[in-house]
Amino acid sequence: MVDHGYVHKLKAGKPGQPIFFVFHGTGGDENQFFTFASELLPDATIVSPRGDVSEYGAARFFKRTGEGVYDMADLARATEKMAAFVKAVAAEHQASQVIGLGYSNGANILANVLIEDGVFDKAALMHPLIPFRPKDNAGLKGRRVLITAGERDPICPAPLTQALADYFQGQGAAIETEWHSGGHDIRQNEIAAIARFLNG
Repeated sequence: MVDHGYVHKLKAGKPGQPIFFVFHGTGGDENQFFTFASELLPDATIVSPRGDVSEYGAARFFKRTGEGVYDMADLARATEKMAAFVKAVAAEHQASQVIGLGYSNGANILANVLIEDGVFDKAALMHPLIPFRPKDNAGLKGRRVLITAGERDPICPAPLTQALADYFQGQGAAIETEWHSGGHDIRQNEIAAIARFLNG
């Protein structure tokens, strides 16, 4: 199997079905959301890359210099590399639609690829943190984006989550949000919202 620059897990779906990329959180790997993705979209091609950066042994998709402080040069590198990976694998499988789901650090790389390059038709961002004002991108018009978040998330503060939702709305994306009263944990209402979003 060609790795296209990332160690990854892949399950080929039925012809003419979407391709579904899932991105793990810090310290996760290509197994974290693979089964979950297969349950959400059983006919889709499932692709789960492993982050190529190690932070004290924990896999991530780009470097940071502290909690919530990104190495912007490495984020740019990772975004370009991931966009190329997604395009290459999607083309190989002649996907009808390109869908993404990411949690925490995985949501951040997914969000930034979406912001910089479009690529994804639909994206579910679980507890994303984009601590800067992204560039405008007219290509986001009509893209479907779901953001799920905790109102008391210490890692992704609610005002920054709302700012990201407002950004996507300002670009003309079809944005939905799903909140719970907790922190950085994934709760049942998020999972239900993701299932509705993907199958709606």
